[in-house]
Amino acid sequence: MSRTTLDSPPDAPSSAPEADVALSHGLKQRHLSMIALGGVIGAGLFVGSGAGIAAAGPSIVIAYAVSGLLVMLVMRMLGEMSAAYPSSGSFSAHAERAIGPWAGFTAGWSFWVLLCTAVGLEGIGAAKIVTGWLPGTPAWAWVALFMVVFCGVNLAAVKNFGEFEFWFAALKVGAITLFLVLGVLAVTGVLPGTDAPGTSNLTDFLPNGSEGLVIGLLASVFAYGGMETVTIAAAESENPVRGVASAVRTAMWRIALFYIGSMAVVVTLVPWDSPAVVEAGPYVAALQHIGIDGADQVMNVVILAALLSAMNANIYGSSRIAYSLVQRGQGPKVLGRASGGVPRIAVLASSVFGFVCVLLSYWRPDDVFPWLLNMIGAVILVVWIFIAVSQLLLRRRVEREAPEKLVVRMWAFPVLTWVALAGMAAIFVLMAREPDTRVQLYSTGGMTVFLAVVGYAWQRAKARTRA
Repeated sequence: MSRTTLDSPPDAPSSAPEADVALSHGLKQRHLSMIALGGVIGAGLFVGSGAGIAAAGPSIVIAYAVSGLLVMLVMRMLGEMSAAYPSSGSFSAHAERAIGPWAGFTAGWSFWVLLCTAVGLEGIGAAKIVTGWLPGTPAWAWVALFMVVFCGVNLAAVKNFGEFEFWFAALKVGAITLFLVLGVLAVTGVLPGTDAPGTSNLTDFLPNGSEGLVIGLLASVFAYGGMETVTIAAAESENPVRGVASAVRTAMWRIALFYIGSMAVVVTLVPWDSPAVVEAGPYVAALQHIGIDGADQVMNVVILAALLSAMNANIYGSSRIAYSLVQRGQGPKVLGRASGGVPRIAVLASSVFGFVCVLLSYWRPDDVFPWLLNMIGAVILVVWIFIAVSQLLLRRRVEREAPEKLVVRMWAFPVLTWVALAGMAAIFVLMAREPDTRVQLYSTGGMTVFLAVVGYAWQRAKARTRA
């Protein structure tokens, strides 16, 4: 297996591995299909969207549509590269191949920090739900239990990860599909005991003007995080190219149905300024509006499944990103050891980092933990920029050298790639305008620059050593 190391000059063609042969290929097509389907449904959709609705009102549908279009473009670009060059390093390996080792280093390790921190946050959120059902039980004990369970799942075999994600995703997809069916029936007045609201809740479409729409747009952008996992998992599937191609081609209708469709149902059924939208969550508010008893507890079960699914997926994703980085000479060699087709030390390291984040939330809730959260606040945008730039550079190279690898093609290349980059730049500008997101932007920028400098220095040092 050819490998790219940090001693390669940044402008040299990369020889990053097309697949990680030491890893198993235990994910079946049904696993990958359900990971792709359920991967877009996170806890942020069920809970975090309430703040966006409160700011943007019914125009939140426009916000989710605009950000959804951007995500579709990013996924199409990522799918094109991942189908051509399947790798557990996904966008990190593509950035190295297209731009240089320092770019792969920066994109990969910043995403690793994001995923590991997210594992801790999801564990804390899941523990809060369980302690609500079982008051008096310590939250830390539940977090520890969840960490042990999903660390164990990922240590055993990749098929275990796939099986857990299959059923978690099935629950999430089933829940949101049922919500959409009930919601559409209620909106049309077909559901017994409900009156069709018509457009009465949509008259004040932009209640807080363009500023509210901007806040809703920023909230919606970060709700889409996590879709990248399917391109990481594809490298360990039975047919990586087919898996990526199928996932990317269905991304459009999944985003339109689950995100934009459900937001349209919520704001049509429930007044945007109802306190319940923020306090109980938009989905609970909508279900309560149509008379579903125990809607809050039903949604708590779904949200718990979404959080546990995200924990499982992020431990998996972070371990594979770390493993791929080390295989390409960009990290501690100990993380690159695989046994039984699983990078077990990378799994342990990612889980430990996640648990450290949990401890920080208890030990230093006023300084260190918020600083860490701010640092990862805009990482996903940094990753998307690396994806777009990599695709711009790689597309021409693949067309010259191996056009048969372009199983998935970016629409209207290169126009839509540039449109996506312009959209990302616009989001950065909007983040700089908002006090709440400005700190995240600057903190993430600082971490990105630091990693880029370290990666480039390491690259040059290795080059001098070989000279």
